[in-house]
Amino acid sequence: MWLKMNKIKSIFTNTKPNSLKINIWLFLSAFSIFILCFLWLFQIVFLNSYYKSYKTEELDKAAIELKAIPKLTTNIIEEIAQRRDICIEIYGENTYVSTLSNKGCMEFGNKNFKIKREFINSGLLEQHYNLINEEYKNETLIYALKLDKDIYAFINSSLKPLDSTITILSNQFIFTTIIVLIISLIVGYFISKKLSKPIIKISNEARKLADGNFSANFKAPSDIYEINELAESLNYAKEELSKTESLKRDLMANVSHDLKTPLTMIKAYAEMVRDITYKNKEKREENLNTIIEETDRLALLVNDILDLSAIQSENVPLKLEKIDLIELIDQVIKRFNILIEKENYHFIFTHPNHVIIKADRQRIYQVIYNLVNNAINYTGEDKNIYINIIEEKNSYKIEIKDTGKGIKQEDLKHIWDKYYHSDKKHKRNNYGTGLGLSIVKNILQMHNYKYGVASSNKGSTFYFKILK
Repeated sequence: MWLKMNKIKSIFTNTKPNSLKINIWLFLSAFSIFILCFLWLFQIVFLNSYYKSYKTEELDKAAIELKAIPKLTTNIIEEIAQRRDICIEIYGENTYVSTLSNKGCMEFGNKNFKIKREFINSGLLEQHYNLINEEYKNETLIYALKLDKDIYAFINSSLKPLDSTITILSNQFIFTTIIVLIISLIVGYFISKKLSKPIIKISNEARKLADGNFSANFKAPSDIYEINELAESLNYAKEELSKTESLKRDLMANVSHDLKTPLTMIKAYAEMVRDITYKNKEKREENLNTIIEETDRLALLVNDILDLSAIQSENVPLKLEKIDLIELIDQVIKRFNILIEKENYHFIFTHPNHVIIKADRQRIYQVIYNLVNNAINYTGEDKNIYINIIEEKNSYKIEIKDTGKGIKQEDLKHIWDKYYHSDKKHKRNNYGTGLGLSIVKNILQMHNYKYGVASSNKGSTFYFKILK
Protein backbone atom coordinates (compact mmCIF):
# COMPACT_ATOMS: atom_id res chain seq x y z
CA MET A 1 0.00 0.00 0.00
CA TRP A 2 2.83 2.36 0.89
CA LEU A 3 4.52 1.60 -2.44
CA LYS A 4 1.31 2.29 -4.34
CA MET A 5 0.86 5.65 -2.57
CA ASN A 6 4.46 6.60 -3.38
CA LYS A 7 3.91 5.65 -7.02
CA ILE A 8 0.78 7.80 -7.27
CA LYS A 9 2.58 10.66 -5.52
CA SER A 10 5.52 10.41 -7.94
CA ILE A 11 3.16 10.51 -10.92
CA PHE A 12 1.87 13.95 -9.91
CA THR A 13 5.08 15.40 -8.45
CA ASN A 14 7.13 14.49 -11.56
CA THR A 15 4.58 15.94 -13.94
CA LYS A 16 4.67 19.62 -14.81
CA PRO A 17 1.46 21.55 -13.94
CA ASN A 18 0.92 22.70 -17.52
CA SER A 19 1.91 19.40 -19.16
CA LEU A 20 -0.22 17.78 -21.85
CA LYS A 21 -0.99 14.81 -19.58
CA ILE A 22 -2.32 17.04 -16.78
CA ASN A 23 -4.31 19.19 -19.19
CA ILE A 24 -5.99 16.18 -20.82
CA TRP A 25 -6.71 14.65 -17.41
CA LEU A 26 -8.19 17.89 -16.06
CA PHE A 27 -10.27 18.37 -19.20
CA LEU A 28 -11.75 14.87 -18.99
CA SER A 29 -12.41 15.26 -15.25
CA ALA A 30 -14.06 18.67 -15.75
CA PHE A 31 -16.18 17.22 -18.55
CA SER A 32 -17.35 14.39 -16.25
CA ILE A 33 -18.23 16.88 -13.51
CA PHE A 34 -20.15 19.02 -16.01
CA ILE A 35 -22.20 15.99 -17.16
CA LEU A 36 -22.98 15.06 -13.53
CA CYS A 37 -24.08 18.62 -12.72
CA PHE A 38 -26.23 18.66 -15.82
CA LEU A 39 -27.91 15.39 -14.80
CA TRP A 40 -28.37 16.68 -11.21
CA LEU A 41 -30.18 19.78 -12.44
CA PHE A 42 -32.54 17.99 -14.79
CA GLN A 43 -33.11 14.84 -12.73
CA ILE A 44 -33.42 16.40 -9.27
CA VAL A 45 -33.75 20.20 -9.26
CA PHE A 46 -36.07 20.58 -12.26
CA LEU A 47 -37.97 17.29 -11.83
CA ASN A 48 -41.09 18.91 -10.37
CA SER A 49 -41.17 21.58 -13.07
CA TYR A 50 -40.70 19.00 -15.80
CA TYR A 51 -43.39 16.75 -14.33
CA LYS A 52 -45.90 19.63 -14.20
CA SER A 53 -45.02 20.67 -17.76
CA TYR A 54 -45.45 17.10 -18.95
CA LYS A 55 -48.90 16.71 -17.36
CA THR A 56 -50.01 20.09 -18.75
CA GLU A 57 -48.95 18.92 -22.22
CA GLU A 58 -50.96 15.71 -21.77
CA LEU A 59 -54.09 17.77 -20.95
CA ASP A 60 -53.55 19.88 -24.09
CA LYS A 61 -53.14 16.79 -26.28
CA ALA A 62 -56.30 15.24 -24.82
CA ALA A 63 -58.19 18.48 -25.54
CA ILE A 64 -57.04 18.40 -29.19
CA GLU A 65 -58.20 14.80 -29.53
CA LEU A 66 -61.61 15.61 -28.04
CA LYS A 67 -62.10 18.52 -30.43
CA ALA A 68 -61.26 16.29 -33.40
CA ILE A 69 -63.83 13.57 -32.56
CA PRO A 70 -67.13 14.21 -34.39
CA LYS A 71 -69.22 12.10 -32.01
CA LEU A 72 -68.13 11.55 -28.44
CA THR A 73 -68.89 8.21 -26.85
CA THR A 74 -68.13 6.86 -23.42
CA ASN A 75 -65.69 4.27 -24.82
CA ILE A 76 -63.70 6.87 -26.76
CA ILE A 77 -63.51 9.23 -23.79
CA GLU A 78 -62.41 6.45 -21.43
CA GLU A 79 -59.77 5.28 -23.96
CA ILE A 80 -58.28 8.80 -24.14
CA ALA A 81 -58.33 9.18 -20.35
CA GLN A 82 -56.69 5.79 -19.83
CA ARG A 83 -53.98 6.39 -22.44
CA ARG A 84 -53.13 9.85 -21.12
CA ASP A 85 -53.51 8.89 -17.44
CA ILE A 86 -55.94 11.76 -16.86
CA CYS A 87 -59.59 12.32 -15.89
CA ILE A 88 -62.23 13.67 -18.27
CA GLU A 89 -65.74 14.92 -17.50
CA ILE A 90 -68.11 15.83 -20.35
CA TYR A 91 -70.97 18.05 -19.18
CA GLY A 92 -74.06 19.34 -20.98
CA GLU A 93 -77.79 19.75 -20.50
CA ASN A 94 -78.53 16.27 -21.85
CA THR A 95 -74.98 14.81 -21.68
CA TYR A 96 -72.78 13.64 -18.84
CA VAL A 97 -69.78 11.34 -19.08
CA SER A 98 -67.17 11.02 -16.32
CA THR A 99 -63.91 9.09 -15.93
CA LEU A 100 -63.04 10.59 -12.53
CA SER A 101 -63.18 7.39 -10.47
CA ASN A 102 -60.08 5.55 -9.27
CA LYS A 103 -57.60 8.13 -10.64
CA GLY A 104 -57.21 10.37 -7.64
CA CYS A 105 -58.68 13.26 -9.63
CA MET A 106 -60.79 16.09 -8.36
CA GLU A 107 -64.53 15.36 -8.63
CA PHE A 108 -66.77 18.28 -9.49
CA GLY A 109 -69.40 17.86 -6.78
CA ASN A 110 -71.24 20.62 -4.96
CA LYS A 111 -68.01 21.84 -3.39
CA ASN A 112 -66.24 22.47 -6.70
CA PHE A 113 -69.28 23.18 -8.84
CA LYS A 114 -68.37 26.86 -8.60
CA ILE A 115 -65.42 26.39 -11.04
CA LYS A 116 -67.62 24.60 -13.51
CA ARG A 117 -70.33 27.26 -13.32
CA GLU A 118 -67.81 30.11 -13.54
CA PHE A 119 -66.33 28.72 -16.76
CA ILE A 120 -69.71 28.04 -18.37
CA ASN A 121 -70.95 31.54 -17.53
CA SER A 122 -67.66 33.19 -18.64
CA GLY A 123 -68.29 32.52 -22.32
CA LEU A 124 -64.63 31.48 -22.76
CA LEU A 125 -63.72 28.66 -25.13
CA GLU A 126 -60.97 27.31 -22.86
CA GLN A 127 -59.31 28.03 -19.53
CA HIS A 128 -56.55 26.51 -17.36
CA TYR A 129 -56.97 26.17 -13.57
CA ASN A 130 -54.50 25.16 -10.90
CA LEU A 131 -56.13 24.02 -7.62
CA ILE A 132 -55.36 22.08 -4.46
CA ASN A 133 -57.32 18.88 -4.15
CA GLU A 134 -58.51 18.91 -0.52
CA GLU A 135 -59.29 15.19 -0.59
CA TYR A 136 -55.82 14.06 -1.59
CA LYS A 137 -53.92 17.18 -0.47
CA ASN A 138 -52.14 17.51 -3.80
CA GLU A 139 -52.04 19.93 -6.70
CA THR A 140 -54.48 19.37 -9.55
CA LEU A 141 -54.37 20.78 -13.07
CA ILE A 142 -57.68 21.48 -14.77
CA TYR A 143 -58.26 22.31 -18.44
CA ALA A 144 -61.81 23.49 -19.15
CA LEU A 145 -62.96 23.89 -22.75
CA LYS A 146 -66.16 24.31 -24.74
CA LEU A 147 -66.68 21.53 -27.28
CA ASP A 148 -70.03 22.49 -28.72
CA LYS A 149 -72.90 24.89 -28.20
CA ASP A 150 -73.90 23.43 -24.83
CA ILE A 151 -71.26 20.72 -24.27
CA TYR A 152 -68.22 21.34 -22.06
CA ALA A 153 -65.23 19.23 -21.19
CA PHE A 154 -63.30 19.39 -17.93
CA ILE A 155 -59.98 17.58 -18.18
CA ASN A 156 -57.93 17.28 -15.02
CA SER A 157 -54.91 15.47 -13.69
CA SER A 158 -53.55 15.09 -10.21
CA LEU A 159 -49.89 15.94 -9.64
CA LYS A 160 -48.62 13.20 -7.38
CA PRO A 161 -46.18 14.41 -4.69
CA LEU A 162 -42.59 13.78 -5.84
CA ASP A 163 -40.77 14.85 -2.66
CA SER A 164 -40.09 11.31 -1.50
CA THR A 165 -39.07 10.26 -5.01
CA ILE A 166 -36.69 13.22 -5.29
CA THR A 167 -35.17 12.39 -1.88
CA ILE A 168 -34.53 8.80 -2.98
CA LEU A 169 -33.07 9.97 -6.28
CA SER A 170 -30.88 12.54 -4.49
CA ASN A 171 -29.41 9.95 -2.14
CA GLN A 172 -28.86 7.55 -5.00
CA PHE A 173 -27.34 10.29 -7.14
CA ILE A 174 -24.79 11.19 -4.45
CA PHE A 175 -23.41 7.66 -4.47
CA THR A 176 -23.58 7.55 -8.27
CA THR A 177 -21.71 10.87 -8.50
CA ILE A 178 -18.91 9.65 -6.22
CA ILE A 179 -18.51 6.39 -8.15
CA VAL A 180 -18.63 8.10 -11.56
CA LEU A 181 -16.10 10.75 -10.44
CA ILE A 182 -13.66 8.12 -9.21
CA ILE A 183 -14.05 6.09 -12.41
CA SER A 184 -13.71 9.20 -14.60
CA LEU A 185 -10.57 10.31 -12.75
CA ILE A 186 -8.97 6.89 -13.20
CA VAL A 187 -10.08 6.47 -16.81
CA GLY A 188 -9.11 10.09 -17.53
CA TYR A 189 -5.62 9.46 -16.19
CA PHE A 190 -5.04 6.41 -18.39
CA ILE A 191 -6.51 8.14 -21.46
CA SER A 192 -4.32 11.21 -20.88
CA LYS A 193 -1.31 8.95 -20.41
CA LYS A 194 -2.05 7.06 -23.63
CA LEU A 195 -2.53 10.28 -25.62
CA SER A 196 0.43 12.16 -24.15
CA LYS A 197 3.01 9.36 -24.10
CA PRO A 198 3.78 9.33 -27.87
CA ILE A 199 3.73 13.15 -27.99
CA ILE A 200 6.17 13.36 -25.06
CA LYS A 201 8.42 10.82 -26.81
CA ILE A 202 8.29 12.86 -30.03
CA SER A 203 9.08 16.03 -28.04
CA ASN A 204 12.12 14.41 -26.41
CA GLU A 205 13.37 13.17 -29.78
CA ALA A 206 12.83 16.65 -31.25
CA ARG A 207 15.18 18.07 -28.59
CA LYS A 208 17.84 15.61 -29.75
CA LEU A 209 17.33 16.75 -33.32
CA ALA A 210 17.57 20.40 -32.25
CA ASP A 211 20.96 19.58 -30.69
CA GLY A 212 22.14 18.16 -34.02
CA ASN A 213 21.67 14.50 -33.07
CA PHE A 214 20.30 12.91 -36.25
CA SER A 215 19.89 9.51 -34.58
CA ALA A 216 16.57 10.76 -33.17
CA ASN A 217 13.71 8.36 -33.94
CA PHE A 218 10.17 9.74 -34.14
CA LYS A 219 8.45 6.36 -34.61
CA ALA A 220 6.13 6.74 -31.61
CA PRO A 221 3.76 3.74 -31.28
CA SER A 222 0.24 5.16 -31.43
CA ASP A 223 -3.20 4.29 -32.77
CA ILE A 224 -3.91 7.96 -33.47
CA TYR A 225 -3.61 8.90 -37.14
CA GLU A 226 -2.53 12.52 -36.56
CA ILE A 227 0.28 11.51 -34.17
CA ASN A 228 1.57 8.93 -36.65
CA GLU A 229 1.44 11.56 -39.40
CA LEU A 230 3.40 13.95 -37.18
CA ALA A 231 6.00 11.26 -36.47
CA GLU A 232 6.39 10.48 -40.18
CA SER A 233 6.69 14.17 -41.05
CA LEU A 234 9.37 14.69 -38.40
CA ASN A 235 11.28 11.61 -39.56
CA TYR A 236 11.18 12.99 -43.10
CA ALA A 237 12.37 16.38 -41.81
CA LYS A 238 15.16 14.64 -39.89
CA GLU A 239 16.33 12.83 -43.02
CA GLU A 240 16.27 16.03 -45.05
CA LEU A 241 18.12 17.94 -42.32
CA SER A 242 20.64 15.13 -42.14
CA LYS A 243 21.21 15.41 -45.89
CA THR A 244 21.50 19.18 -45.60
CA GLU A 245 23.99 18.86 -42.77
CA SER A 246 25.99 16.33 -44.77
CA LEU A 247 25.96 18.62 -47.80
CA LYS A 248 27.01 21.54 -45.61
CA ARG A 249 29.96 19.57 -44.28
CA ASP A 250 30.89 18.49 -47.80
CA LEU A 251 30.53 22.07 -48.99
CA MET A 252 32.80 23.38 -46.25
CA ALA A 253 35.33 20.61 -46.88
CA ASN A 254 35.30 21.16 -50.64
CA VAL A 255 35.37 24.94 -50.43
CA SER A 256 38.23 24.75 -47.93
CA HIS A 257 40.10 22.34 -50.19
CA ASP A 258 39.42 24.36 -53.36
CA LEU A 259 40.50 27.56 -51.66
CA LYS A 260 43.57 26.01 -50.10
CA THR A 261 44.85 24.38 -53.30
CA PRO A 262 45.12 27.54 -55.48
CA LEU A 263 46.38 29.58 -52.52
CA THR A 264 49.11 27.01 -51.89
CA MET A 265 50.00 26.98 -55.58
CA ILE A 266 50.07 30.78 -55.76
CA LYS A 267 52.31 30.99 -52.72
CA ALA A 268 54.64 28.23 -53.95
CA TYR A 269 55.11 29.70 -57.43
CA ALA A 270 55.44 33.24 -56.07
CA GLU A 271 58.22 32.04 -53.77
CA MET A 272 59.80 30.19 -56.70
CA VAL A 273 59.81 33.35 -58.82
CA ARG A 274 61.25 35.36 -55.92
CA ASP A 275 63.96 32.89 -54.92
CA ILE A 276 64.83 30.82 -58.02
CA THR A 277 63.46 31.79 -61.43
CA TYR A 278 63.47 35.56 -61.21
CA LYS A 279 66.54 35.71 -63.46
CA ASN A 280 65.30 33.10 -65.95
CA LYS A 281 62.76 34.89 -68.14
CA GLU A 282 61.23 31.74 -69.61
CA LYS A 283 60.81 29.99 -66.26
CA ARG A 284 59.65 33.21 -64.64
CA GLU A 285 56.94 33.72 -67.28
CA GLU A 286 55.83 30.10 -66.90
CA ASN A 287 55.56 30.44 -63.12
CA LEU A 288 53.75 33.75 -63.36
CA ASN A 289 51.24 32.24 -65.82
CA THR A 290 50.58 29.45 -63.33
CA ILE A 291 49.97 32.05 -60.63
CA ILE A 292 47.53 33.87 -62.93
CA GLU A 293 45.70 30.61 -63.78
CA GLU A 294 45.37 29.68 -60.12
CA THR A 295 44.17 33.19 -59.31
CA ASP A 296 41.54 32.90 -62.05
CA ARG A 297 40.48 29.55 -60.64
CA LEU A 298 40.22 31.05 -57.16
CA ALA A 299 38.19 33.99 -58.47
CA LEU A 300 35.88 31.59 -60.33
CA LEU A 301 35.24 29.60 -57.15
CA VAL A 302 34.54 32.71 -55.07
CA ASN A 303 32.21 34.08 -57.76
CA ASP A 304 30.31 30.78 -57.95
CA ILE A 305 29.90 30.70 -54.16
CA LEU A 306 28.64 34.30 -54.15
CA ASP A 307 26.28 33.62 -57.06
CA LEU A 308 24.83 30.51 -55.44
CA SER A 309 24.39 32.31 -52.11
CA ALA A 310 22.63 35.26 -53.78
CA ILE A 311 20.34 33.01 -55.83
CA GLN A 312 19.37 30.80 -52.87
CA SER A 313 18.70 33.80 -50.62
CA GLU A 314 16.28 35.14 -53.29
CA ASN A 315 17.56 38.63 -52.62
CA VAL A 316 18.35 39.20 -56.29
CA PRO A 317 15.17 39.68 -58.37
CA LEU A 318 14.99 38.50 -61.97
CA LYS A 319 15.43 41.16 -64.67
CA LEU A 320 13.17 39.82 -67.39
CA GLU A 321 13.78 41.05 -70.93
CA LYS A 322 13.50 39.86 -74.52
CA ILE A 323 16.59 37.86 -75.53
CA ASP A 324 17.84 36.44 -78.81
CA LEU A 325 18.69 32.96 -77.55
CA ILE A 326 20.75 31.98 -80.61
CA GLU A 327 22.97 35.04 -80.21
CA LEU A 328 23.33 34.35 -76.49
CA ILE A 329 24.49 30.77 -77.06
CA ASP A 330 26.94 31.93 -79.76
CA GLN A 331 28.46 34.27 -77.16
CA VAL A 332 28.88 31.36 -74.75
CA ILE A 333 30.60 29.24 -77.42
CA LYS A 334 33.03 32.08 -78.19
CA ARG A 335 34.14 31.98 -74.56
CA PHE A 336 35.63 28.54 -75.32
CA ASN A 337 37.42 29.47 -78.56
CA ILE A 338 40.75 28.68 -76.94
CA LEU A 339 39.64 25.05 -76.57
CA ILE A 340 38.56 24.95 -80.22
CA GLU A 341 41.92 26.31 -81.38
CA LYS A 342 44.33 24.53 -79.02
CA GLU A 343 42.58 21.28 -78.04
CA ASN A 344 40.35 20.60 -81.07
CA TYR A 345 37.01 20.71 -79.26
CA HIS A 346 33.96 20.76 -81.55
CA PHE A 347 30.74 22.63 -80.75
CA ILE A 348 27.81 21.49 -82.92
CA PHE A 349 24.98 24.02 -82.55
CA THR A 350 21.60 23.38 -84.27
CA HIS A 351 18.65 25.72 -83.94
CA PRO A 352 15.62 27.26 -85.69
CA ASN A 353 16.07 30.47 -87.66
CA HIS A 354 14.74 32.79 -85.01
CA VAL A 355 14.34 32.25 -81.23
CA ILE A 356 13.27 35.12 -78.97
CA ILE A 357 12.57 34.43 -75.29
CA LYS A 358 11.77 36.49 -72.22
CA ALA A 359 14.12 35.80 -69.32
CA ASP A 360 16.94 37.21 -67.19
CA ARG A 361 19.78 37.50 -69.71
CA GLN A 362 22.66 37.24 -67.23
CA ARG A 363 21.14 34.23 -65.43
CA ILE A 364 20.29 32.27 -68.60
CA TYR A 365 23.79 33.00 -69.91
CA GLN A 366 25.12 31.54 -66.66
CA VAL A 367 22.94 28.42 -67.06
CA ILE A 368 24.12 27.73 -70.63
CA TYR A 369 27.76 28.49 -69.76
CA ASN A 370 27.74 26.09 -66.80
CA LEU A 371 26.04 23.30 -68.80
CA VAL A 372 28.48 23.71 -71.71
CA ASN A 373 31.41 23.79 -69.28
CA ASN A 374 30.10 20.60 -67.66
CA ALA A 375 29.83 18.93 -71.09
CA ILE A 376 33.43 19.97 -71.89
CA ASN A 377 34.68 18.35 -68.68
CA TYR A 378 32.91 15.02 -69.28
CA THR A 379 32.69 14.58 -73.06
CA GLY A 380 34.33 11.64 -74.87
CA GLU A 381 37.57 11.32 -76.82
CA ASP A 382 35.95 12.88 -79.89
CA LYS A 383 35.64 16.14 -77.89
CA ASN A 384 32.21 16.85 -79.35
CA ILE A 385 29.63 19.01 -77.54
CA TYR A 386 26.14 19.22 -79.04
CA ILE A 387 23.89 22.20 -78.37
CA ASN A 388 20.34 21.96 -79.73
CA ILE A 389 17.34 24.29 -79.64
CA ILE A 390 14.21 22.26 -80.40
CA GLU A 391 11.00 24.12 -81.10
CA GLU A 392 8.01 22.45 -79.48
CA LYS A 393 4.31 23.40 -79.46
CA ASN A 394 4.41 25.76 -76.46
CA SER A 395 8.10 25.92 -75.62
CA TYR A 396 11.71 25.77 -76.73
CA LYS A 397 13.75 22.83 -75.49
CA ILE A 398 17.45 23.56 -75.03
CA GLU A 399 19.73 20.48 -74.93
CA ILE A 400 23.47 20.27 -74.15
CA LYS A 401 24.94 16.84 -74.91
CA ASP A 402 28.31 15.26 -74.32
CA THR A 403 29.68 11.94 -75.61
CA GLY A 404 31.25 10.68 -72.38
CA LYS A 405 30.70 7.54 -70.34
CA GLY A 406 27.40 8.81 -68.94
CA ILE A 407 26.03 8.89 -65.39
CA LYS A 408 24.74 5.96 -63.37
CA GLN A 409 20.97 5.97 -62.94
CA GLU A 410 21.24 5.97 -59.13
CA ASP A 411 23.42 9.10 -59.33
CA LEU A 412 21.11 11.16 -61.57
CA LYS A 413 19.02 12.57 -58.72
CA HIS A 414 22.15 13.77 -56.88
CA ILE A 415 24.02 15.53 -59.66
CA TRP A 416 22.27 18.86 -58.96
CA ASP A 417 23.72 18.89 -55.43
CA LYS A 418 26.65 21.10 -54.56
CA TYR A 419 30.03 19.44 -55.12
CA TYR A 420 28.48 16.15 -56.23
CA HIS A 421 30.35 14.17 -58.90
CA SER A 422 29.11 10.75 -59.95
CA ASP A 423 32.61 9.63 -60.84
CA LYS A 424 35.40 12.24 -60.75
CA LYS A 425 37.80 10.12 -62.78
CA HIS A 426 35.69 10.81 -65.88
CA LYS A 427 36.60 14.48 -65.69
CA ARG A 428 38.84 15.59 -68.54
CA ASN A 429 39.64 19.17 -67.57
CA ASN A 430 39.52 21.25 -64.47
CA TYR A 431 37.39 24.18 -65.56
CA GLY A 432 34.65 23.80 -62.89
CA THR A 433 34.19 24.40 -59.19
CA GLY A 434 31.59 21.73 -58.36
CA LEU A 435 28.89 24.37 -57.93
CA GLY A 436 27.87 24.79 -61.58
CA LEU A 437 24.90 22.39 -61.73
CA SER A 438 23.58 23.60 -58.37
CA ILE A 439 23.62 27.16 -59.73
CA VAL A 440 21.84 25.94 -62.90
CA LYS A 441 19.13 24.24 -60.86
CA ASN A 442 18.45 27.29 -58.71
CA ILE A 443 18.31 29.70 -61.68
CA LEU A 444 15.92 27.45 -63.61
CA GLN A 445 13.71 27.10 -60.54
CA MET A 446 13.65 30.90 -60.21
CA HIS A 447 12.33 31.06 -63.80
CA ASN A 448 9.90 28.16 -63.19
CA TYR A 449 11.48 26.26 -66.11
CA LYS A 450 11.27 22.48 -66.32
CA TYR A 451 14.69 20.84 -66.43
CA GLY A 452 16.30 17.43 -66.26
CA VAL A 453 18.98 15.06 -67.48
CA ALA A 454 19.04 11.83 -69.45
CA SER A 455 22.10 9.62 -69.56
CA SER A 456 23.40 6.41 -71.09
CA ASN A 457 26.80 4.83 -71.72
CA LYS A 458 27.11 7.09 -74.78
CA GLY A 459 26.90 10.39 -72.97
CA SER A 460 24.56 12.66 -71.02
CA THR A 461 21.98 15.20 -72.17
CA PHE A 462 21.08 18.11 -69.92
CA TYR A 463 17.97 20.04 -70.95
CA PHE A 464 15.54 22.73 -69.88
CA LYS A 465 12.39 24.17 -71.43
CA ILE A 466 11.48 27.84 -71.93
CA LEU A 467 7.84 28.70 -72.55
CA LYS A 468 7.16 30.73 -75.69
